[in-house]
Amino acid sequence: MEKTSAEKKAQFVRKAALAGREPIAFRIDGAEAQSLAGDTVLTAILLRQRTIRKFEFSSTHRSGFCLIGACQDCWVHLADGRPVQACTTLLETGMDICTEMSHEL
Repeated sequence: MEKTSAEKKAQFVRKAALAGREPIAFRIDGAEAQSLAGDTVLTAILLRQRTIRKFEFSSTHRSGFCLIGACQDCWVHLADGRPVQACTTLLETGMDICTEMSHEL
């Protein structure tokens, strides 16, 4: 089966409809996006791209490591500058997530 372009660039791919979960609209790096109620910020990001952010100390990219809040590898920022740990933060309607932050914060 041939993969779609979204499946080729996303780290996670949702294969089945999840009954009873409402869609949630949010923004990621300025782009409108949608995920499902109950998703973490990490899930919402990785359903759209391969990594969650660029590593602060090199040009490599990060995509989370432990996925349970222990490794501290998945921190991203909201548009207002607040940091959130992507793997333990539930996505909220209207959230404005920035994965490509400047070092000026």
